[in-house]
Amino acid sequence: MINGLKQIAWSSALVLLAGCNTVDAKQVEVHDPVMTKEGDTYYVFSTGPGITYYSSKDMENWTLTGRVFADEPSWADRIAPGFNGHLWAPDIYQKDGKFYLYYSVSAFGKNTSGIGVTVNKTLDPASPDYQWVDQGIVVESVPNRDFWNAIDPAIVEDDEGTPWMSFGSFWGGLKLVKLDDDMVRLAEPQEWYTIAKRPGRDTNDDADPGEGAIEAPYIFKKNGYYYLFVSFDKCCRGMDSTYNIRVGRSKNVEGPYVDKDGKSLNDGGGTLVLGGNDDWVALGHNAAYTFDGKDYLVFHAYETADNALQKLRILPIHWQDNWPEVNVSDLNTRTTNLIKK
Repeated sequence: MINGLKQIAWSSALVLLAGCNTVDAKQVEVHDPVMTKEGDTYYVFSTGPGITYYSSKDMENWTLTGRVFADEPSWADRIAPGFNGHLWAPDIYQKDGKFYLYYSVSAFGKNTSGIGVTVNKTLDPASPDYQWVDQGIVVESVPNRDFWNAIDPAIVEDDEGTPWMSFGSFWGGLKLVKLDDDMVRLAEPQEWYTIAKRPGRDTNDDADPGEGAIEAPYIFKKNGYYYLFVSFDKCCRGMDSTYNIRVGRSKNVEGPYVDKDGKSLNDGGGTLVLGGNDDWVALGHNAAYTFDGKDYLVFHAYETADNALQKLRILPIHWQDNWPEVNVSDLNTRTTNLIKK
């Protein structure tokens, strides 16, 4: 998400961490959720102090498991002097018996940002193999050098098994870069692409991200296509939020990505998947997964009746002419409950 805006809602994560044994009959309140499964247990990771995460057996009832980092990464203050302890917009990716958790460090109102990765053999804190080992920075953005922002990472493998990381928020749009096979550094020689951006950028001041509001890329392979999900417009502004989920697709992971009308996402295109309504003022920062043969869209949504407090939503994806769709009614019926340990 765009730098600094998340602080409006982060206090809820701190409250949950402080009082997880007393919370009952609440919904899961997260920003920027990503999800995976190990054995019979689902895990959701989200923005928060140290990266907060939750576990569930059924995708409906969730327990707050804890945090990935007991303290901030050792390199955070050097990269982002305004860093306040909150790690942003993670992605969790499983490969070859390991879990790779990518996360963002940033400072308010700047593209003084970095994406790091930490690795674990298991997500079960009760396992003797449970230990996060931080690998440090994967990519960094520097004001006045880079016209992009190193936050909001997401991993995808192409048809040859090569890993790629998409990322970005506002500035010059969303990027895609090839990773090395070890998943913790960029491949050399480096290979970069711009995969989505919006018109409206009318400033060269790196402290002002402009009005080209696009962020949170997530690439999902399905039906012979790579589907690029993005979030348009503004998050984290309470009842003034305008966040919504868009999509384009390509036969190649590097693009070009186009929407249903054939408009390139590099020209501001993006077919609406889900937007705000009377019950949910806005929603966004999604990921997409296949679990047990079924596809799901995972995101946070701002509930109108609860003063735009963010709630975790996991909605089934349906496919129409090889384009993803979700049922708007599922926003109200497919709740996520936070239960006691």
